[in-house]
Amino acid sequence: MSSLQPVRGTHDLLPDEAARHRFVERTAFEVARRYGYGEIVTPIFEFTEVFSRTLGETSDVVTKEMYTFTDRSGDSLTLRPEGTAGVARAFISGGLAQSLPLKLFYRGPMFRHERPQKGRLRQFNQVGLELLGIDSPLADVEVVALAWRLLATLGLGDKVQLEINTLGDADSRAAYRDALIAYLTPFADKLSEDSRARLDKNPLRVLDSKDDGDKAIVAGAPSMADSLSPAAREFFATVTGGLTALGIPFVVNPRLVRGLDYYCHTAFEFTTTALGAQGTVLAGGRYDGLIGQMGGPATPGIGWAAGVERLSMLVETVPAVDRPVAVIPMGDLLAGLTLAEQLRAAGITVDFGFSGNMKKRMVRANKVGARLALILGEDEMARGAVMVRDLDAGNQEEVPLASIVERLLGRG
Repeated sequence: MSSLQPVRGTHDLLPDEAARHRFVERTAFEVARRYGYGEIVTPIFEFTEVFSRTLGETSDVVTKEMYTFTDRSGDSLTLRPEGTAGVARAFISGGLAQSLPLKLFYRGPMFRHERPQKGRLRQFNQVGLELLGIDSPLADVEVVALAWRLLATLGLGDKVQLEINTLGDADSRAAYRDALIAYLTPFADKLSEDSRARLDKNPLRVLDSKDDGDKAIVAGAPSMADSLSPAAREFFATVTGGLTALGIPFVVNPRLVRGLDYYCHTAFEFTTTALGAQGTVLAGGRYDGLIGQMGGPATPGIGWAAGVERLSMLVETVPAVDRPVAVIPMGDLLAGLTLAEQLRAAGITVDFGFSGNMKKRMVRANKVGARLALILGEDEMARGAVMVRDLDAGNQEEVPLASIVERLLGRG
């Protein structure tokens, strides 16, 4: 394979596709801002421990998918596979406990060495958010509502389904862990190798196995609902009641889990079948134990992340950006460039035609979606004017150069 090809699992974003990505990111940022979130930008790489401690030493991400390397100082560094761990690290290292509650939005590239598939790459982009410092179930409702609002704003409300479950509190999880181990142990020799390794340390992750044999066994496993404490049951009832009150449709999926111990209470995913097999486009949950496990103060938290690639594939239409004006100098190029800069300084988007005959330049003007062509020939220059051609209506008029800015801005 030629070294001039992109690395497997990476992808060039050419202008049209980049515009779709930017639309998704910009929409996510604007919706999050409407809910009071500010943007946080963390480094693309962190010390490996930031992820190994938060994602779990036995997780697929840590054992199989992270891009980890040793730098010249001998430190083990990892390209970030997700965003929450970096935000939690920033919270601790930045001493932000005195600033709670915090509403933080992030966006940017993530990296996982997994099998590339439709909408899933080894370098991919996410938008996400974290709400730190609020332990009320209504915080969960608002975070899910924000996700729903984003998807609806992108025009995806009828393409996704919200699935939600409760992971209970610490007492609930301990009781469920015991019940799950008791159920799975007799099937230990029939479980996949990965699930056997998780049976004692992290049995909840067996429920999320993609192995068909594991799925058949898990189908008869006890439900978390049977192990919920009264407090956990009330917490979940408040969450589902809040979603119902806001008119957000959902289904309870008792098999929706998060395997690590710091996750609790609400777990949710927005899934779609519009990309083929059912896939997740946005997922999140409550993680009250994460920051404490990382060495920071006990801090409740809930958040979610969404894949920009998958969302952009679902988006049907992207609003057009400001259509440019094409400046076409048929004589003095410098005079044409001077006019283009004058228009740009006034806030007008300009495409400047450097070369070619009139026909070729008009073809380019149409290709870039220009609304007007400003033709500056020797005759027009001699009269101190420019010919303005409306590329939609087809008519044209001569306008004095001294008033062209005012005319294009609609003030003259």
